[in-house]
Amino acid sequence: MRPPLSWSYTQPLAAENDTHMSEFLLLGLSQEPEVQPLIYVIFLSMYLTTVLGNLLIILAASSDPRLHTPMYFFLCNLSLVDICLTSTIVPKMLQNIQLQTKTISYEGCITQIFLFILFGSLDDFHLTVMAYDRFVAICHPLHYTVIMNPHFCGMLVLGCWVLGLLNSSMEISMTLRLSFCPEVEIPHFFCELNQLIKLACSDTFLNNLVMYCAVLLVGVGPLLGITYSYSKIISSIRDVASAQGRYKAFSTCASHLAVVSLFYVTSMGVYLSSAVSERAYPSAVASVLYTVVTPMLNPFIYSLRNQDIKRALKSFFVQGTAKRSIVLH
Repeated sequence: MRPPLSWSYTQPLAAENDTHMSEFLLLGLSQEPEVQPLIYVIFLSMYLTTVLGNLLIILAASSDPRLHTPMYFFLCNLSLVDICLTSTIVPKMLQNIQLQTKTISYEGCITQIFLFILFGSLDDFHLTVMAYDRFVAICHPLHYTVIMNPHFCGMLVLGCWVLGLLNSSMEISMTLRLSFCPEVEIPHFFCELNQLIKLACSDTFLNNLVMYCAVLLVGVGPLLGITYSYSKIISSIRDVASAQGRYKAFSTCASHLAVVSLFYVTSMGVYLSSAVSERAYPSAVASVLYTVVTPMLNPFIYSLRNQDIKRALKSFFVQGTAKRSIVLH
């Protein structure tokens, strides 16, 4: 017996409508209306601080010829990635709070996931490259300028971008095959891949497999590289005879080690909180740490104990003030 014609056409049409939804709902960090203004002020302040702080790092390293070294070249790229990572998430969140809406379009959600995975991967890769730079500087100081030449540094940054694009493209291509039921509510303040996969109506086995493999390759792989680099660095520092020499060698790594610890502790806290708790709220709160707080703190970590950055910033502002005085006169 042949099925009715209406059945053979309506089922693919319904699946197509479910897959390509028009919009999702972002529930945010709190459902209480009286808390929204406070959240808006806090996140706006953190976002402006992040952008301003990382821009100052880029301007300081670019304007001072003494900072045209591989370490500060990678630091500038890390600051740029941090600005892009925060700008992927926070402006949309602030817009929704200001307009008193929770919606995000399907295309906007997919784009946000793609950019978030891209810049999150780049953060991870840049921290690994910076650890390798410190390894070469301390363990092979006589060959540092030969190994870390401008061409090689540029290739390292290009490799980070290629790997990041491949990772985010693979994750998004798997996400596009999912279908979603109407009125999908994402219990988060941005489109997070793990939360979106949990809300899909179709089979998500391949998506979870790809996602966990990506976490192992992009997260655990660079962490092992950083650990290996610092194990060699510590061994080299222990062989230094004078205490002053050991302190000077370790001080060049202290800021990077602090940023690495902050990044991995906060990001691991997100996945542990989502694994331990069935509720999405603890995971959303923990996500604030590595998506907003960590990029905001990185410029402070690198500038507080770094005399080169302080000197470059002071020179930059003094030159700017002198130029404005000349124009006014």
